[in-house]
Amino acid sequence: MSINLKSLISVLDAKFIGQETDIFIDHISIDSRSLQNGFQTLFFALSGINNDAHLYIPELIEKGVQNFVVQYIPDNYEGKANFLVVNDSLKALQEFAGYYRDLFNFPIIGLTGSNGKTIVKEWLNFLLSPDYNIIRSPKSYNSQVGVPLSVIAINEKHNLGIFEAGISTVNEMVNLEKIIKPNIGVLTNIGSAHDEGFENLEQKIKEKLQLFKKSKIVIYQKNELVDQCLVDFSKENFLSERKLFSWSFSDQSADVFVLKKETKDDITVIKYEYKNEIFNLEIPFQDSASIENAISCLLVLLYYQYNSATIQNRMQMLYPVEMRLEVKNGINNCSIIDDSYSSDFQSLKIALDFLESQKKNASKTVILSDIFQSGFSNEELYSKVAQLILDNKINRVIGIGTTISSFKDKFPKSIMFQNTAEFTANFESLNFANETILIKGARSFQFEEIVTLLEEKTHETILEINLNSISHNLNFFKSKLASDVKMMVMVKAFGYGNGGLEIAKLLEHHKVDYLGVAFADEGISLKNGGIKLPIMVLNPESTSFASIIQYQLEPEIYSIKGLNAFLKIAREKNLKDFPIHIKLDTGMHRLGFEANTIDELIATLKGNSTVRIQSVLSHLATSDDMNHYDFVISQINLFEKLSSKLMTELKVNPIRHILNTSGISNFPSAQFNMVRLGIGLYGVSNDASEQKYLENVGTLKSIISQVRTIPAGDSVGYGRRFMAEKETRIATIPIGYADGISRLWGNGIGYVMIKNQKAPITGSICMDMLMVDVSKIDCKEGDSVIIFGENPTVTEIANALKTIPYEILAGISQRVKRVFFR
Repeated sequence: MSINLKSLISVLDAKFIGQETDIFIDHISIDSRSLQNGFQTLFFALSGINNDAHLYIPELIEKGVQNFVVQYIPDNYEGKANFLVVNDSLKALQEFAGYYRDLFNFPIIGLTGSNGKTIVKEWLNFLLSPDYNIIRSPKSYNSQVGVPLSVIAINEKHNLGIFEAGISTVNEMVNLEKIIKPNIGVLTNIGSAHDEGFENLEQKIKEKLQLFKKSKIVIYQKNELVDQCLVDFSKENFLSERKLFSWSFSDQSADVFVLKKETKDDITVIKYEYKNEIFNLEIPFQDSASIENAISCLLVLLYYQYNSATIQNRMQMLYPVEMRLEVKNGINNCSIIDDSYSSDFQSLKIALDFLESQKKNASKTVILSDIFQSGFSNEELYSKVAQLILDNKINRVIGIGTTISSFKDKFPKSIMFQNTAEFTANFESLNFANETILIKGARSFQFEEIVTLLEEKTHETILEINLNSISHNLNFFKSKLASDVKMMVMVKAFGYGNGGLEIAKLLEHHKVDYLGVAFADEGISLKNGGIKLPIMVLNPESTSFASIIQYQLEPEIYSIKGLNAFLKIAREKNLKDFPIHIKLDTGMHRLGFEANTIDELIATLKGNSTVRIQSVLSHLATSDDMNHYDFVISQINLFEKLSSKLMTELKVNPIRHILNTSGISNFPSAQFNMVRLGIGLYGVSNDASEQKYLENVGTLKSIISQVRTIPAGDSVGYGRRFMAEKETRIATIPIGYADGISRLWGNGIGYVMIKNQKAPITGSICMDMLMVDVSKIDCKEGDSVIIFGENPTVTEIANALKTIPYEILAGISQRVKRVFFR
């Protein structure tokens, strides 16, 4: 990309306020935290419900960014950079992407649907890449922001584009169509995702079809409702040469009729009829979703007139698509970011930003294979890659492949290997320790072998943490706050069992205002992990005060005794204005200054300069139960009264906060200056109507260790609590109460999910194992098992055990490996 800034003024209908327009832009950014921002970056300051990027313009200018698309110029910054002022910066980004798209004239495949978009996109890229230089959406960049960022990556060497578009409500697809402008449309499976944004299924289909407004062909699975929507769509958007190309399992009038599909071993054999001829096709999958996605790809290949032999040869090599970046614990105190199944320039930029946001260690290493389908010459490509590595302050590069090895001179502090086998042979000499390692390689390099070498060896039970879901839940609760209200997020108890440091890094990336922990050692661990955010310690013991001061943590003070103890140490260390947080007891009766101790508190603090009251807080006892509404109101009123007295008597203006997660939703008028988000971040709400808007964060997984069949009359487990009434297949799972699974969940009360089916837990749960009945499930040793996640949910388990979701999450042992992905 090389676009003159001056030309964009009219494109964006912008008012220019600045010093120089004769500047060429080579990079578009919306992320102020990216290390890739520079002098030739055009930064679009997006402003939404949850965040306003205009706030970060001053620090971007300090870092050298000089060109901005804004809705307003921050105070005192006019004349300090070039500003293109528009009414709506998101609309401007979309208009820029549409303008940029029009600079290129090659076929574009546009995909939409409820499910399968990313899979079909990745498979089409694999199937068509031998014949085309393809640009495609990285990962699942299919939103109002993701689509323009995807299209902006086009360059002059590309001759085919594959972009996906996702919407969640009406009037969104019209924006994406103007950017993608697909010649070929593919409608994937229509399911229940985002149903809440539409009146009915018909409205959803018609909205998605808007992507194909100017497409010459639409590929879809034939059914009555879609056919009728296409008829209505064609009437509204008449295009005489548009062709409908359909497939079906049941309707013989479809262009491609699937006569039969049968599974054997690990493959599916599909027999289909096309143009009065019968063909066979083998694909290496058996699940219905993969079969449907493969047939969508088949129709694209048929449209491009590939012969049956080529279709068969390529489609039998389809592979599972890994759509996420994973963070794993590695050997020798390393952390690993696993992106070992893709290697293209655009996704490398995304992975490097993720590396920066999730790095646990200051030292950063990238293991990178040859990069394919960049659209650049090798010289230009590896020059750009080397610049990315420099911008992202990578400490060493390990290149694997003949092409990247030939450009070794472009990468300072680099080691190059011709292939993965050579790397493996030299593994011990590379001395991996105390570093964050991004592993990024094309599938053909089999970088999963490198991940296995570097990954910390633990047992096969893992807790998967979806970082996207944490971001979603954070933004959901942010949207409930007034614009000037701060947010503290609780990461105590190892992030409610989900992992403290990794989640803290994500929250720091999202620029929350405070983190909250229970004890000093939790805060020290976060500070040692590189967290810069202020951290409040809610239950500080007096023996930890010296460490709290040393690590610049901020203690909650809840008693006169504790206050005097802290003041004594503060005076000894000659502190001045050290931040403390005053806890008031307004009815919880757990910790805090009560009304009759406020005068003594004021007298102790008056005239004291060693500490500063950073905040005043209290805690609601029943914010989740509206039957106690009056009690909550009495707590809020007492908090207002006591905190106001403190502020008046001490002449201070601290942050005030009383709302927890359920308080944010149920008592919005009591937000004061800050709220404290806890269990809601992790996808759990006490309100069933609110729960549907939250996303599941943690999925506890294991595998089947062994399967056996026992006869009627035999028992399972300690105490013979399960007796088989008939011949029964029993599977053993390597997880037990030492991992945090309550014994009360056993003996027929609880269940796990195997192959999307319930497998009841039989007998007593053991320390390290549990057994389940799989008589009705076609499963084998090594198959995946879901302990909790979407089904069963932690709330369902908690209700059955007459406890709360907090206890289920926080109880998961730290010996269970956490895997973070995005």
